[in-house]
Amino acid sequence: MQPLLVIEHEAQCPPGWMGEWLSDAGAELEVRRPYAGDALPAGLGDNAGLVVLGGEMGANDDATYPWLTEVKRLIVAAAEDGIATLGICLGHQLVAVALGGTVGVNPRGQQLGVLDVGWTEQATQDELFAPLAQAAAGAARRTRAVQWNNDIVVEAPPGTDTLARTPEGELQAARFASRVWGVQWHPEAGPDIIGRWADNDRDHAREQGVDLDRYLAQVAAARAEMRSTWRVLANRFLTVCKGPVRT
Repeated sequence: MQPLLVIEHEAQCPPGWMGEWLSDAGAELEVRRPYAGDALPAGLGDNAGLVVLGGEMGANDDATYPWLTEVKRLIVAAAEDGIATLGICLGHQLVAVALGGTVGVNPRGQQLGVLDVGWTEQATQDELFAPLAQAAAGAARRTRAVQWNNDIVVEAPPGTDTLARTPEGELQAARFASRVWGVQWHPEAGPDIIGRWADNDRDHAREQGVDLDRYLAQVAAARAEMRSTWRVLANRFLTVCKGPVRT
């Protein structure tokens, strides 16, 4: 199997658990760090899949972070060529913008916490998310995920399938093209990664009246649940990279 191309936008947003699980399942990861000078490939012909990670920058900050333009080009190529792609948080937003959607600041404010995933009926038939959505529906048990974001997809690209949304209707997960998905949450991030984000954001959080210690306690308490839940996504994504999967 060809390697998976993983695009990391900053050192504090590594592949984390997703990288661990994909590697454990036999994937070779080709991690490119353009912020550190790594060049991005001209195309994805040598890769079985694409994972676009999160970051503090915005999906439209190409002028400050010029590699974002190249990332969007690769996303478009993946969509056109049917290469399995997963965008995580910023990656989810980059996919949306690359394929014709709009991203902006959430008017309801920052999404922060171990929050419920609002699966849709479409998710139960989706090639990537069906195992998780079906399990949640069958057991009448909620799925939860770690979220930390200010921006959201405010207008999805044409043809997007909504796979999960918040009670307020905000997009949590989507199938943006036949083999291109995005999640607004952070399946890759455990207490160690989230803890580093919190250390860097304490002054801003204090100004906003956000209790980061309470949030960190939530993330720590949910560690085993998050690892059990989102390992399923990593394993399924690798299966999808190898070829179409029946739901």
